[in-house]
Amino acid sequence: MIAPAASTTLRWVRTFDGDGAIDKGLLGGKGANLATMVRLGLPVPAGFTITTEACCAYLADGRPPAGLMDEVRTAIAGLEAVTGCTFGGATDPLLVSVRSGAAFSMPGMMDTVLDLGLDATTVEGLARRTGDERFALDSWRRFLQMFGRVVLGAPGEQFETAIARRLAMVGAATERDLDVVALRLLVDEFESIIGGTTGRTVPAGAHQQLEAAILAVFDSWNGRRARDYRMLEGIADDLGTAVNVQVMVFGNTGERSGTGVVFSRDPATGERRPYGDFLVDAQGEDVVAGIRTTQPLAEMATAFPDCHERLLGVLRTLERHERDMCDVEFTIENGRLFVLQTRIGKRTASAALRMAVEMVDEGLIDRREAVLRVDPSQLDHVLHPQFDPSARIEVLTSGPGASPGAAVGAVCFDADDAVTRRAAGQRVVLVRTETSPEDLHGIVAAEGIL
Repeated sequence: MIAPAASTTLRWVRTFDGDGAIDKGLLGGKGANLATMVRLGLPVPAGFTITTEACCAYLADGRPPAGLMDEVRTAIAGLEAVTGCTFGGATDPLLVSVRSGAAFSMPGMMDTVLDLGLDATTVEGLARRTGDERFALDSWRRFLQMFGRVVLGAPGEQFETAIARRLAMVGAATERDLDVVALRLLVDEFESIIGGTTGRTVPAGAHQQLEAAILAVFDSWNGRRARDYRMLEGIADDLGTAVNVQVMVFGNTGERSGTGVVFSRDPATGERRPYGDFLVDAQGEDVVAGIRTTQPLAEMATAFPDCHERLLGVLRTLERHERDMCDVEFTIENGRLFVLQTRIGKRTASAALRMAVEMVDEGLIDRREAVLRVDPSQLDHVLHPQFDPSARIEVLTSGPGASPGAAVGAVCFDADDAVTRRAAGQRVVLVRTETSPEDLHGIVAAEGIL
């Protein structure tokens, strides 16, 4: 599935398979990588990129640049032609994802909306098209939760509380166990949360939803966590973000579907083997949010043997092209593999050293490039403080290590509190049930995170 060729009249929008040079500064890293994967013949869902120039123009003027939304409608018409579905259609609705994509990787720092295009009418059309009312309602509650939080500003914790309460009421372990009745009640509750906390409602029209989501992603460039991350990483504030609009593929349609994230090499050790996680009957947010226990990539060979083999081929193609370790997000919809995004993968300092040496031996890079790939700051990570392995230490509990080193500090349960106490000169260890991008400022202030 690929997007139609770009119209020559488009200024603010580029389709994934458009002609010309792939300009990362214009398309953002995600958009540039999607365009590259399309040219490499990889299975990428159809879509288009709204350029960083459009974002900068919007942020400067406080309104969308002239002609932007007309171009978006033209690009959506192209997706309708490719898929045979209608955006906002009552019988065969087209749904899209809306994702940020800055020129420099800022994972989790800006916003995403999935399943966009659903409302009380189109959800019934989706149920009829797929023959699965539960799947349609599950997609709708996901859309309401993301749109309500990202676009309308509803408090995310209220949605999570509502889900937990509903699970407890029916005795279910995860959202996968909620039936049609429970999901309809959850949808009603989500709409009440949105209305009660924001005084607004989710637009019924798909194009109105899309415009609001695009502007929300633009606005997220100046959100607190994005600004904190740019300051930490030394990324300029005037670059803006691109927005990628892509046909939805669904990993939550049952046991023949799933989603996952995979690295072409082990990001912790640098070992030359694919490393990743996947979930059956799930969307990508379920993997990265940590709300369900994932399965190791090796088990995908049993559950989805054909897709597993195809995915390994994708990893080989991307690593040869990029000459580096790649991080790939994928979805399986009814037994068919789709690649949603790729980027150069983050890695530990020790993994960076190992990869640089081994990629020279493999002929992917030369010795000079190997030296340049190891950032001097990474050497400091290799020298992080460690607990003396010969010391007698009473271990209270243990868990997966996310980074090297040892940390000592007072326990702190809130990111804002961590910043305040650090400013007062106290060393703290931030303790969270799970961390999220909203905790970035506290993570930076803490000695370590548990």
